[in-house]
Amino acid sequence: MKVLVLGGVAAGTKIAAKLMREYRANEVIVLNKGKNISYAGCGLPYYVGHVIENKEELIVNTPLKYEKLTGVKVLTEVEAINVEPEAKKVTAVDLKTQETKEYTYDKLVIAVGASPVKPPIEGCDLENVFFMRTPEDAIRLRETIDAGGIKKAVVVGAGYIGLEIAENLKTMGVRPFVLDMAPQILAPGFDKEMADYAEGKLSESGIPVVTGVAVTAIEGNGKVEKVVTNKKAYKADLVVLSAGIRPNTAFLKDTGLEMFKGTILTNEYGETNLPDIYAAGDCAMVHNAITGKAAWSPMGSTANIAGRVIAQNMMGAKISYRGTLGTAVCKLPGINVGRTGLTEVQAKEEGFDPISVVTIVDEKAHYYPGAGLLAVKMIADRKTERLLGVQVVGDGSVDKVVDIAVTGIMLKGTLTQLSDLDFAYAPPFSTAIHPFAHTLNVLKNKLQGKFETFTPAEYADGAAEGYRLIDVSIQPTTEGAPYVELTDVNGLIDGFDPEEKLLLVCNKGKRAYLLQNRMKFYGYKNTKALEGGKFFSDVEAQ
Repeated sequence: MKVLVLGGVAAGTKIAAKLMREYRANEVIVLNKGKNISYAGCGLPYYVGHVIENKEELIVNTPLKYEKLTGVKVLTEVEAINVEPEAKKVTAVDLKTQETKEYTYDKLVIAVGASPVKPPIEGCDLENVFFMRTPEDAIRLRETIDAGGIKKAVVVGAGYIGLEIAENLKTMGVRPFVLDMAPQILAPGFDKEMADYAEGKLSESGIPVVTGVAVTAIEGNGKVEKVVTNKKAYKADLVVLSAGIRPNTAFLKDTGLEMFKGTILTNEYGETNLPDIYAAGDCAMVHNAITGKAAWSPMGSTANIAGRVIAQNMMGAKISYRGTLGTAVCKLPGINVGRTGLTEVQAKEEGFDPISVVTIVDEKAHYYPGAGLLAVKMIADRKTERLLGVQVVGDGSVDKVVDIAVTGIMLKGTLTQLSDLDFAYAPPFSTAIHPFAHTLNVLKNKLQGKFETFTPAEYADGAAEGYRLIDVSIQPTTEGAPYVELTDVNGLIDGFDPEEKLLLVCNKGKRAYLLQNRMKFYGYKNTKALEGGKFFSDVEAQ
């Protein structure tokens, strides 16, 4: 079988290599526009910050090494410019010689990736304006910083790459400002209260973020001097544009391929609407594992998972790709973030009746050196108890909780089914009650009416208006609020009527739950506990 693969980074190289492993007699050719194949795109910010020291470490495979390893023929600096599906023919141009050539195929894979969005504003071509997509981008940026003279930088885009770049700029002694049009960072994968909490931690670490602001121009005399927005201007010696990516599919517009906003639609087998044409990676749509709807997941992980499935299907299998959950983790200064599944907002939009809880949990045994804290938000469907999503923010290992959630969601697990899993425990690694299990137990209590709360989002929106705040921390910490010592409550509390609306607040939420449990027993009917306590929310007595 003669297979032509357009694109040679994550999806393209995965499919090509798997095809040759499946059947060594296949003839597989990869046409790649760039010089490099199979490079570590997610590692680029860390090369900028000298965490990854040598640029060679960014290149997972050279064309020659890959050819010897797999048997795949790789042609670099060759760009596909036209596809004729009926003739099963691709026209491509050699970017070194400008010579055009036709390539025939039995089956075609389109994995041409995506390119950074270049905002339609003046000044994007000034010196010291960078994108962050290829190894060449990272190399040029680091060389500029290493040369000296860069004191302030503006990063446009508060997604994963933008925030990682900001962190690494800071480690290099550059003061970064992050700007984003969205009303929050890390949109849309995190609910606003989780994003706002992470944003606060970034600010504390010396990385200010301004959301809800549009860049209108980049100004300077040949070189960047300032970034102008619809609100104010920011002085800058350097700008990194990380405002999203766009699929490289313009050359396919007359092929008859079905697309959505330039992204190729595929079915569960990786097939397009045209016979013998498959698509994968950042240029292709997959589907959401929970909703079944088309979803764009421009992640190296998705590219590799879908690519493996596609290669097997091209060889005659009939394997369905179960879909993406949008799973992601990100290391930031002083804090890590991770998520999977649906946010609470998305769950409502998809017709679920979501219930959520926010807990503050120890990442490992609290007495073990280096133990961190995690803020975990868990979302489930109220009626079925099906787990829908998890978001984690903290200074510990967020990936463990996220990966457990991925397993539970993909298996369509309910809170009950996931409540007694035998997680690994030892003080250097976890707590006796795993952070995932702890949060799940709290959510079950809430679902069963045993834990009546205001979420941090509800509290921020004013849901506690009319409630009298009680400080139930280990020591009084809320000025102007009455203090109640949990262990002294063995009946009605002087000064508090059983019918009164009472908001119970402690540092993390646990003591508030314990007090609520006691007060309910003694006849108090209108108590609410604040999830996450003062650790997560700014609390003031009314």
